[in-house]
Amino acid sequence: MAAEIHSRPQSSRPVLLSKIEGHQDAVTAALLIPKEDGVITASEDRTIRVWLKRDSGQYWPSIYHTMASPCSTMAYHHDSRRIFVGQDNGAIMEFHVSEDFNKMNFIKTYPAHQSRVSAIVFSLAAEWVISTGHDKCVSWMCTRSGSMLGRHFFASWASCLQYDLDTQHAFVGDYSGQITLLKLEQNTCSVITTLKGHEGSIACLWWDPIQRLLFSGASDNSIIMWDIGGRKGRTLLLQGHHDRVQSLCYLQLTRQLVSCSSDGGIAVWNMDVSREEAPQWLESDSCQKCEQPFFWNIKQMWDTKTLGLRQHHCRKCGQAVCGKCSSKRSSYPVMGFEFQVRVCDSCYDSIKDEDRTSLATFHEGKHNISHMSMDIARGLMVTCGTDRVVKIWDMTPVVGCSLATGFSPH
Repeated sequence: MAAEIHSRPQSSRPVLLSKIEGHQDAVTAALLIPKEDGVITASEDRTIRVWLKRDSGQYWPSIYHTMASPCSTMAYHHDSRRIFVGQDNGAIMEFHVSEDFNKMNFIKTYPAHQSRVSAIVFSLAAEWVISTGHDKCVSWMCTRSGSMLGRHFFASWASCLQYDLDTQHAFVGDYSGQITLLKLEQNTCSVITTLKGHEGSIACLWWDPIQRLLFSGASDNSIIMWDIGGRKGRTLLLQGHHDRVQSLCYLQLTRQLVSCSSDGGIAVWNMDVSREEAPQWLESDSCQKCEQPFFWNIKQMWDTKTLGLRQHHCRKCGQAVCGKCSSKRSSYPVMGFEFQVRVCDSCYDSIKDEDRTSLATFHEGKHNISHMSMDIARGLMVTCGTDRVVKIWDMTPVVGCSLATGFSPH
């Protein structure tokens, strides 16, 4: 239950400040309390807990509340001190926390879904609680009356959610790898567009309303930046994780993207550089370099009396090439490829050494990460996962001290 406190050596990697243990099952959500030395956690062990830092430097639970069903997700609105907890049974429960964070009062239950709640957003202005679930829908309910305002169904599980408070647009990621942009109204909604680019289920989304950028992370281990505000359909691919990307946070002030993957990988991406879009893969019946036929090109194989070759694609130019013409590998960070990928021989020759300079830093969280959130003002990050451990990190050595003006974790 206690936390371990670590010293803060000067380094260019995240510094582990505290480790909180005590949950009996996977921790599905952990949120830092703004302007307080406190953390709110929700777990599959059916408990929601508020941990406050004591004079000893250790975190102890000041609130320990047992729910009827495993807790799957959580949202916290600090100004009103309202907590919304999504559960495995599809219900969302609202609580109000006292000013000293030592007491929590139950407000109401929202029958939002028929099965596991995957994400929650609370809009104080609209008095809506918006949520997605494994019943393949997004729902929005009135927090004054507790009544259902609207629902929209998808073809697969809805896994994650972001919401633009000003325009009432919702972004919903699902298990088919698709992101749907919806305009929510009082009792109805309209589909604006769908975004397709991932080859795996969407695990997390982050919306930056200032630059109007949407970031998505998926089980294909990749991140895509969608330039919604640019109106040109620009997308940037970021590949550096080796496992499912579970959480994202974009730091608008420093133009950095923080991402976490389920193998414990923590990446900080420099988005304040001119990046290139990855090309669309071209289709061809023969190698676009040596013109040898691919194995399904029966006619050319017969005419030239040659065996067909397997098709590959150069990640830099997108051309369809054979293995012989794409024997080399290279990183190309400006296009988002932080580790070595297949490139054709001519593209390999065109890549200079300085082109291989990394535009991201990679760090080890040393535990399974299923959820991450940041207190951007203080440069703090909290991670949690299936190993039942919650870790609090000082991210200022990585993301810049300007985020943590006047704040000292000790």
